[in-house]
This record gives sequence, structure tokens and C-alpha cells, in this order.
Amino acid sequence: MVGQRRYRDVRTTTIGAPPEVVWRAVLDQVEVLGQPSWYVRVIGCRDTRAAGPRPLGVGSVVPGFRVAAADPPARLVLDGVHRFSVYTLTFRLVPDGAGTRLEAHTDATFPGVLGAIYRLLVIDSRFHKLATRTIVTRIRRRVPSP
Repeated sequence: MVGQRRYRDVRTTTIGAPPEVVWRAVLDQVEVLGQPSWYVRVIGCRDTRAAGPRPLGVGSVVPGFRVAAADPPARLVLDGVHRFSVYTLTFRLVPDGAGTRLEAHTDATFPGVLGAIYRLLVIDSRFHKLATRTIVTRIRRRVPSP
């Protein structure tokens, strides 16, 4: 069926801080993921406004995403739906010596013809890889220097 191909990607970086410190940086960055807010409305995201518990936990919402699972400081699972895609963004924090390996896993499908077009514009253009790499870089920059 057109547009049903699954997309998976992983962006990884190592941060010189323990998972507990990196976890706080992940939560802070996730709070701003839905910006600009006009974009989440244009593409018809299910979740368009921040809601739910803070700090982020199961049931929390940021524009474009809903927290599906939270296992501090090891894993945060965000899921989302909009007109063109159904997707999950999972952050995994793995102790790595004196630091943390941060992994951002994307898993998405793009139903229908419009989903296939959206995939072409966002995934096949490599824009999504750039956007996810930017998220990971911003998380790393949020971690205080030792």
C-alpha cells in the first residue's frame, strides 16, 4: 500500500555527565519540541497544546507529542499522530563510563498518498535526520559543563 513503508532512524551522542543530569536536559528540550506551534496546527497534530503533569511523565503532552512511557533516567517514549504520519520518538540514556550515551530513536509510518508525499518532503529530503540531530545536539548543550 502506498505510504505504509516504515521509517526508522537513530541519532546518538555521548555526553560527559551521568544519566540523571542528562535526563533533566532531555525533559527541558522535549518541552520546546512543539515550537513553532503553528506547524503542529498546520499538519493537524493530535496534540497541539502542552498539558498534563510536570515534570514530564506518562500522560504529559507537548505540542506534537504525548508521553507514552517514562522510566527516569533511562527512557522517555513520545508518540504522536498527525494528518500524514503516526510516529514515536524514544530517548534512551545508557550509562557509558563516566558519561551517558544518548540515543534518539524515530519510528514512523506514513499512511496513504498524502503520507507518501509528506515522507518524500520530510524524510527522503533528509530534513528529519537534520532535525533529530539538532534535538540531540541541543540536549547535549543543555547539560552543564563539569
